[in-house]
Amino acid sequence: MENIVTHKVKKESSEIRLDQFLKQNISDLSRTRIKKLIVDGFLKLNNKIIIDPSYTVKENDIFILEIPDAVEAKPVGEKIDLEIIYEDSDLIVVNKQKGLVVHPAPGNPNKTLVNALINHCGNSLSGIGGEKRPGIIHRLDKDTSGLLVVAKNDRSHNGLASQFKNHGKDGKLIRAYKAIVWGIPTFSSGKISTFIGRSDRNRKKMMVFNDEKYKSKEAITYWKVLEKNDENNITLIECNLETGRTHQIRVHLDHISHPVLGDPLYGHGYKTRVNKLKSNIKILVEKHVNTQALHAYKLGFEHPITNKNLIFETDPPETMKKIIESF
Repeated sequence: MENIVTHKVKKESSEIRLDQFLKQNISDLSRTRIKKLIVDGFLKLNNKIIIDPSYTVKENDIFILEIPDAVEAKPVGEKIDLEIIYEDSDLIVVNKQKGLVVHPAPGNPNKTLVNALINHCGNSLSGIGGEKRPGIIHRLDKDTSGLLVVAKNDRSHNGLASQFKNHGKDGKLIRAYKAIVWGIPTFSSGKISTFIGRSDRNRKKMMVFNDEKYKSKEAITYWKVLEKNDENNITLIECNLETGRTHQIRVHLDHISHPVLGDPLYGHGYKTRVNKLKSNIKILVEKHVNTQALHAYKLGFEHPITNKNLIFETDPPETMKKIIESF
């Protein structure tokens, strides 16, 4: 059944955009979703359909919005094993395994985390943007493992998205990664602040820019040394993000000459470095790491509905864990 919502404009709420007025009064829908409903003809102003989201509302205007039931998601559900860390009616936290793509794309139309969540969550997905699908707030690269939070409805999606947009500056969001890198940093901690944009030479790669150009965006990463293996010239470090750019950690660590161990895209001279390892470490690296040794091990946020602070931690996968233990 469609949900019908009626709102009458009071004097103090007049003279603002229509989509803004509706967003203030309907917390369960995103502004993007509201604009689409308006454009698609689901809103009436004084019993006449209005399709202009920028209309300036007037005192005593009466709006009737029909909110249709969420339609079935275009991606299909697929049975894929997931490690569920936490789940309730509003969101789900998973420990994504290495090798799993997060979202369907032309190169990966199925067998993704989204397909797995559609199958797992079933009817508990009440709709993101009018479609029964999980709301992806943030992503991890295919071969980066670790914690992801996903929304089950528009209201939780909006609340989580605002926290990620603020990049933890209000203290609500915590994102920390563990990475094994080549080399021993000169300092025990540091801050990397650059701009990151897509490479003109290789469209699959991102690169560092010193200023904002070529559609690059500001990127800030904080890092600190956790353990050092001087004998093999490798280091376990922790990274915390103030921004969330594509490949940010991998690009930034390569930028300071400490690329992530096993990174096929940014880890230059991999074979030469492996050949210099001591035998016990060399066997582990060759056997277990053929992709980047990077794991999103800590995730904290404020629950968008209950306002409870949640924080989760997971161990790195075996590919990394055995190498760390061998330190």
